[in-house]
Amino acid sequence: MTTYAALLRGINVGGNKKVPMAELRTLLQGLGYGGVATYLQSGNAVFTSDHGDERSLAAEVGQAIEKHFGFPVDVLVRDHAYLKAVREACPFPAAELEAKQLHVTYFSGPVEAERFASLDQPAFLPEEFRLGDRALYLYAPDGLGRSKLAETLAKPRLLKGIVATSRNWNTVVKLEELTGA
Repeated sequence: MTTYAALLRGINVGGNKKVPMAELRTLLQGLGYGGVATYLQSGNAVFTSDHGDERSLAAEVGQAIEKHFGFPVDVLVRDHAYLKAVREACPFPAAELEAKQLHVTYFSGPVEAERFASLDQPAFLPEEFRLGDRALYLYAPDGLGRSKLAETLAKPRLLKGIVATSRNWNTVVKLEELTGA
């Protein structure tokens, strides 16, 4: 059995795409997954499965959500080893920062630096970002809500062709812990 985290994009935000966590847990259990748990209301679920890979599991979860709730939701599925590697590879001093200052955007596939080459990074200082393995680390000292860099990084032209969903550092750490238990 492998333990995975499912990261749902854009649910339960501003009253749109409501996915109650109790219903999500029941739905995942109905797919035959074990050890199902959710974390927060923002679309984080943990489960075990002995079949499939990240991509096929994400498709299965996404299809089940659309069938049950009546709207599509982008889903990324990542295993514990990946989540641990992302946490350990953080290029910023996570232990010295407040969790609201550090975020990880998970991508559906590899992202090359050329995708962001048009950005004038020094213009956003002290905010910074670094790319990792299917992830982007964002340091936003005033938080995500006030981040001009986060706003720019979320522009459709920069994310064309990939699914991206962000989590604050507390959630990054918790998901790694929950999948490692």
